[in-house]
Amino acid sequence: MSQGDERGYGSEPGGRTEDPYSTIGGTRQTRTRLPGGDDTDGYGRRPARSSRSLVMVVGVVVLLVAAIAFANLGDGRSKEPGGGGGKESSAAGTGPTSATGTKPVQGKNGTIAAGFAHDEQGAQSAAANYGVALGSADMFDKVRRREITTAVYAPDVAAARQESLDRVYSGKEFLSRIGLNPDGTAPAGLTFISRVSPFGAKVEKFGGDTASVAVWYSSLFGLAGEGSQNPVSESWYTTTYELRWVNGDWKVTDFTQKDGPTPVGRDQVASPAEEMANAVEQFGGFTYAR
Repeated sequence: MSQGDERGYGSEPGGRTEDPYSTIGGTRQTRTRLPGGDDTDGYGRRPARSSRSLVMVVGVVVLLVAAIAFANLGDGRSKEPGGGGGKESSAAGTGPTSATGTKPVQGKNGTIAAGFAHDEQGAQSAAANYGVALGSADMFDKVRRREITTAVYAPDVAAARQESLDRVYSGKEFLSRIGLNPDGTAPAGLTFISRVSPFGAKVEKFGGDTASVAVWYSSLFGLAGEGSQNPVSESWYTTTYELRWVNGDWKVTDFTQKDGPTPVGRDQVASPAEEMANAVEQFGGFTYAR
């Protein structure tokens, strides 16, 4: 991140501050035309199927559905304790987000997921969930910020950085620049939006009780409402969290952040301010338990 003193998203573990609002998502546009769309040259109609052929196709589909249902019978649990590193869990698929059957989150610490599995899968789940909390508008509220940092960071890191975090998120100049009141609230008639949506995670390093996990996500940030000088924009980042196993759970000890990967924007018209404000009020956010 790169805007000097405009820092956020749970900044400064390890003595650095991070700014998730440094860039605004691009507006490059593209349009894709699928074959056989509007024109019909070269794409004649298919000949009608006979009723016999249709019956055969339906029969094959029914058999296929039945086979899939039968294959999915069972208790859905991995036979390998921990679920993340055994042969049984790897058989679920080679994709980095394939399900293993292990329940990665056992409970909550306040409103934040807690009780992650002591394996690579659990570390990924912790990093994604913590990223959602650290990127939320609650970080601009003093009481909620302390609750989040206590739940997310290792105890020694939270204690050492709490004062600097308060300084960052309550700085009058910073709050004024992003359009918020001195107490971190939105001006009358406006809705403050700060929301993170993870799209994937991968383990960079894993050492049993330590892990380095990269989370790729999009971020919505700004003020929705008539007359907003900081309209809601989308940005894309990858944050790598350093995690440590502390008192039976994964906790953040440090992190670094970089821009992107950023997709090309579609040719969609931006929603009116009122529609955006209503959306963030009506659609609740998610936790991301892998």
